[in-house]
Amino acid sequence: MIERQFVKQKLKEFLIQEYIASKLAKTGYSHTEVKRTPLGEKVIVYTTRPGLVVGKKGETIQKLTSVLKKKFRMENPQIEIGEVESPYLDVSFVCDKIVSTLERFGSKGFKSVGYKTLQMMMDAGAMGAEIVISGKVPSARARSWRFSAGYLKKSGDTALTKVKRAESAANLKSGVVGVKVSLMLPDTRLPDHIEPKVQEQKKVEIKEEKLEEVKAEIKNEEKPKEKQKERKKRSEVKKENVINKEE
Repeated sequence: MIERQFVKQKLKEFLIQEYIASKLAKTGYSHTEVKRTPLGEKVIVYTTRPGLVVGKKGETIQKLTSVLKKKFRMENPQIEIGEVESPYLDVSFVCDKIVSTLERFGSKGFKSVGYKTLQMMMDAGAMGAEIVISGKVPSARARSWRFSAGYLKKSGDTALTKVKRAESAANLKSGVVGVKVSLMLPDTRLPDHIEPKVQEQKKVEIKEEKLEEVKAEIKNEEKPKEKQKERKKRSEVKKENVINKEE
């Protein structure tokens, strides 16, 4: 069945993405794309730190290609590195950054980390963003702290399809701390958005020849008017002369 082949292919792509994400954790990894080409299958890895992903003399890429050939049975995998243009609009990068900062400096300054990253996301142009840090932070009892800004959909089709989400966990001495990041991109079109139509004024281009013709027509129209004025003046002068003679 053709449907089973599609399911197998998508499952294979998902397993490849999960494997690459686990191997390239804490290196600014964003996401992976698998494309089919005539020469073979192309795997594009998007990251904010291409140097860490490539490694010394391309060691990590060589290891990944060998694993893709043996484990996932890919004939000719071609790995390419794609750089993320705006990292703070990528939820997986933001999530990994919060986790790495919490593991480095502890959970004491989690509020400043949450507010700073939220502000950076909004400065990057996000329509709305939310960060949830849950765990034994800062006390011994587990709590969840929410940092939100902007406009973010929580329900409906827009929340399922347009809102990007990522989850990760930070292993601290006090326990595991979970991090959830939700983001709404700036180019998201909401169903209730209305754009007023503005009628553009049509610019009429008149050529020089037509302008000359129009000017000539205006002159021809003005000539009979001038002649009528002269005739009136002459008739008035004659009337005055006749009146003077009678007197």
